[in-house]
Amino acid sequence: MQDDKHPSRLTTDLASSTDTLTKTPASRRSFLKTAAIGSAAAVAAPWIGNAQAQEGIRIRMQSSWQPGTTGYSIFETWCKRVAEETGGEVTIEPFPAGAVAGAFEVADAVRNGVLDGQNWFTVYWPGKMPAGVFLTAYPMGLSMPHQWDIMFGAYGGFGLAKDLYRKQGLELLGYVHHDMNLIHSKKPLRSFDDFKGVKLRMPGGIVAETFAAAGARTTLLPGSEVYPALEKGTIDAADYVGAAVNYELGFWQVADYIIMGPPSTPCLHQAVDLMDIAVNRRVFERMSPKTQDLMHDLVAAYSREHYAAIQKANAEAWPKYKEKGVEIIHLTENDADRFREVAVPLWFKWANKDQDAARLFKAHLDTMMDPAVALLTPEDIKGYELNL
Repeated sequence: MQDDKHPSRLTTDLASSTDTLTKTPASRRSFLKTAAIGSAAAVAAPWIGNAQAQEGIRIRMQSSWQPGTTGYSIFETWCKRVAEETGGEVTIEPFPAGAVAGAFEVADAVRNGVLDGQNWFTVYWPGKMPAGVFLTAYPMGLSMPHQWDIMFGAYGGFGLAKDLYRKQGLELLGYVHHDMNLIHSKKPLRSFDDFKGVKLRMPGGIVAETFAAAGARTTLLPGSEVYPALEKGTIDAADYVGAAVNYELGFWQVADYIIMGPPSTPCLHQAVDLMDIAVNRRVFERMSPKTQDLMHDLVAAYSREHYAAIQKANAEAWPKYKEKGVEIIHLTENDADRFREVAVPLWFKWANKDQDAARLFKAHLDTMMDPAVALLTPEDIKGYELNL
């Protein structure tokens, strides 16, 4: 298997993926086979008689999604399909957030064999390696899913990420597009200056440092503790995931406001909150070569369905917030400019922590200055250098 052929599979047509949601279970399986296999010659037969398939590979995989949410339901459905599509060679036993390992310890659990695989938010990587901040969204960075696909594919980010995971004893099978993150607040934060002194939950790393630079008092909490902290008033506001899942978790009961960026940048801090699917390297090496390839394709197909399903659920959730009296506040373009002013120096601070981080961030910079993306100009980063 050659890794250089996998980044192209991450470049997806997100518009067409929405149609997948309206299909029957049978037609959705047909879609997945088409996306994953891509050839009529690849059917279940190649796995019959394979010694590994006869043994079976059971992967205990923990997700960052809490039980009962849209996200976890999509994950469970995908786990069932893996057994079908691999002809039984691989089965995945799903676990929700916190079932085996804590939110920030999942990768360690996979590396040490306590778990075999992970489906977690890659924002939790900063504690493992500095480059981790550039494996998912960060303040004022790439702001649309297709921009991340460009970074992973056209600018080589996926190959770099593969190497980073292998250094941790893991095999990255692919990224899962999810959603922008929201800030739920008990206070009406209507400007950049209003963040000063606010007790704010953020996921650590560069995201927390950006809001600290804006004057907020940031704290790190796992997802399961965010709602109770808001309810008790331990914190004033909190970053968490998107509209649908947060509604399902009852955030409308403990926070009267949702804080978003201006129309050009609806989310200032985590506009594309990526997840991953990764397994322990020893587990990956037990798979047949065909299945190793197929697992990458299955994750790419999962990413498309996951993203589309989350967006559909969000569309249904937004009116419900209005019905509950939650006010959605959009900051101004000037506020976004001020966030960028504090974010850019932190980009380079984190990128220059080691060469892995610098190389990965270079792929981000190249993408942001691509004319088709146009998030940056050379003038925007004048005076900053990467220690490559």
